[in-house]
Amino acid sequence: MIARLLIAAGVVCFALPALADGEVQKLITPADKVRLDKYDETRKAALDEARAGDAADVKQFDALLAKPVVSFSDKDLTGNWQCRTIKAGGLSPLVIYGWFKCKVTDDGSGWTLEKITGSQRTKGRFFDNGEKRSIYLGSLSVNDDPAKPYGSGPQSDQVGYAFRNSANEWRIEFPAPYYESKLDILELRR
Repeated sequence: MIARLLIAAGVVCFALPALADGEVQKLITPADKVRLDKYDETRKAALDEARAGDAADVKQFDALLAKPVVSFSDKDLTGNWQCRTIKAGGLSPLVIYGWFKCKVTDDGSGWTLEKITGSQRTKGRFFDNGEKRSIYLGSLSVNDDPAKPYGSGPQSDQVGYAFRNSANEWRIEFPAPYYESKLDILELRR
């Protein structure tokens, strides 16, 4: 009887999403913790620089950022998504790439994202960080190179905050990515 209860408890715990005050704190690298700690400051600097970009791109960018942030609760993100990367600040004021394919799966321990087309790809997991924000820990890879495990080093490690805008739109904001920009945004839509 006790063995059955322990097995049942283990199954329930395995099925729960990872919490920001638990598993993610054990996994996040010190460098990525600093990036999240400086998120607001980095984001502000990137947005200030982005506003000097092409007027049509700035209009698209501002429209994305003006969308309301809503709760992740009771929503299933699994399935296929269109996704595009936006680079704000850094080498160029603002660059908005075209749409590619992303996929979200759930292995029972939480959502996993994989960008499956395009030259710059990502693969990683989400961790709860309140009702309207999640933490993403992932790995950047290029072309068809396999993604390294998170924690492999600053050139591939990615960290960001995910925000949901509607049932069919959400985004991840990556502060101080290793390459090119001050803030990368991965925008996703159905």
